Amino acid sequence: MAGSERDFDVIVVGGGGGGLAAATVAAAEGARVLVVDADKKLGGSTSLSTGVFYAAGTSVQRMLGIEDNPADQYRYYMNVNQHKLEASVVHRLCHDSGPTLEWLLSLGVEFKPGDLYCSGVDGIPRGHMAAGHGASIAAALEGSFTGKTVDVVLNTRVQELLVEGGRVAGIQTADGPVRAGAVVISTGGFGNNRRMLAELYPDAARQGDAAWYIGSKHSKGDGLNMGRAVGADIAGYNRGLLLLTTGFVQELESHLPGWLVYVNREGRRFVDEYTEYSVLAEVLREQLAGECFAIFDEATRATAKAPNCPNWTPDRLDHFIKSKQINSAPTLAELADLVGVRAETLATTIENYNADCDAGQDTWFFKEKKWLQAVRKPPFFAAPIRPQVVCWTGTGLRIDREARVLNKADRHIAGLFAAGEATGGMFGECYAAGGASIGNAVTYGRVAGRNAARFAGH
Repeated sequence: MAGSERDFDVIVVGGGGGGLAAATVAAAEGARVLVVDADKKLGGSTSLSTGVFYAAGTSVQRMLGIEDNPADQYRYYMNVNQHKLEASVVHRLCHDSGPTLEWLLSLGVEFKPGDLYCSGVDGIPRGHMAAGHGASIAAALEGSFTGKTVDVVLNTRVQELLVEGGRVAGIQTADGPVRAGAVVISTGGFGNNRRMLAELYPDAARQGDAAWYIGSKHSKGDGLNMGRAVGADIAGYNRGLLLLTTGFVQELESHLPGWLVYVNREGRRFVDEYTEYSVLAEVLREQLAGECFAIFDEATRATAKAPNCPNWTPDRLDHFIKSKQINSAPTLAELADLVGVRAETLATTIENYNADCDAGQDTWFFKEKKWLQAVRKPPFFAAPIRPQVVCWTGTGLRIDREARVLNKADRHIAGLFAAGEATGGMFGECYAAGGASIGNAVTYGRVAGRNAARFAGH
């Protein structure tokens, strides 16, 4: 792929959900497209995900009699993050995500009405789960290349952007330069780059070597660094999504069992333990030392079960207790001393919690009745809970509502567009909802692809 003779209208760097959408739309506009990806196959982090797409005003919602609209989605996005977002970019995202989901349906992605659910704290079912999960979204997008002018090069990292005549004019790889009319950066985040986590996402870096990233192993911040090298501004410092985990094993469990009792270092409960995962890490961050312990007793261990929690079974818990990954003590007072929480407060917390379990109502945090299990039978257990699962990184290239990359003077960097996890400014301290990341990637991938093709003359 070396040399100036290899001329494309649009080069898409990164073949995840955002890049695949960009390539598909750019080709539909008549552009000749090159997709370059560091992996041995396309799909990126999208193909590894559960495939939830967050959108409002969709045909899937209407099939269930749900009346929704993007204006309400926009207000929710902004309000849940105290308006600390790029308003125009979020506005475009909310108004285009519904049509983008319809577009995916037209490409063959199946979103079953029965899989629609409330994936945020907005109380409206907007989380559309793809049948076949994220892999089916990636496959449908890649399949749409058939008959279009799209070339794909895999196992190739882009080293830098070419700048000629004051505009981005292509890419440099180990094989040489490749020139194009426009470039779309959709390389994903930087979750697998410890140095960049320390620089741009200190909340994640604070977890040290225990933190682990669930996205593509190739998400190392290449696109962000390429953009910075040509003057791009950065948005969304210290933003992203962390999930709570015990760290037993590196297996993703979006929710831990609802019957756990979370107590902070002071020995107090501080949240409904089955609160949406999108906000739990932020709640925990406000606690002393940013950590807590999950308390339960022998009666719960012996009968433990919870949906989508394979490590929370009697046998698995027994294994973690024996390996000292879960703390154990014959009394609550001894357990408190063992893990370093205030014993008297813990005793009061569990006394109040048990009374609520007996009455069938959580009067402190209003957790659903089905999760209320008393903590009475010794021995007692405490599993450390920390926000160590890095789902995605939210710091990235600053773009406008047309997916054009901006410099520090708010001017467009000519010929440079971006989409997906490589961008910043769409997410605040609180992750809006499950499916927001894929919704953002594919929606802005379409915007970037269309505008890159038009910038290149199509």
